[in-house]
Amino acid sequence: MQEIKPPSPINTKKYSIFLAGSIEMDKAEKWQEMVANALKEFDINIFNPRRDDWDSSWKQTVEDPNFYEQVNWELDALGSADLIVLYFQPGTKSPISLLELGLHAMQDNVIVCCPEGFWRKGNVEIVCERYDIPVYESLEDLIEDLKENLPNLLKQFCK
Repeated sequence: MQEIKPPSPINTKKYSIFLAGSIEMDKAEKWQEMVANALKEFDINIFNPRRDDWDSSWKQTVEDPNFYEQVNWELDALGSADLIVLYFQPGTKSPISLLELGLHAMQDNVIVCCPEGFWRKGNVEIVCERYDIPVYESLEDLIEDLKENLPNLLKQFCK
């Protein structure tokens, strides 16, 4: 497994998973590490938007080159990923994750984890129901299912 974070180039030569979901300006748990560690035995790329050198002083405007680069990296990685994993952590608002769900819900490569306690769980569940997106109640369940089903996904990808 190779973990790719911004601003590193996006490598699309291997099966890739984008880890979308709660970051909350680094207030959310580092759930991306849990997923990456669980999948380390697989020959895949994991696109992790949680930037190591994030600077909260960056202005969230199109004029800020660092912020502009970050958002475009995320959009590019989302667009090239074979699978998008979205995690909505309870206790967070995750507006960008909600946006990402809206942008990609009509694709057939999204899975969602939305535990009890996420403030817009009902909205997430209705969108997922409408577009036949699998929803997991816990991150542990999602990770276990990924570990079990990834070999089959990789076989399909490598044909």
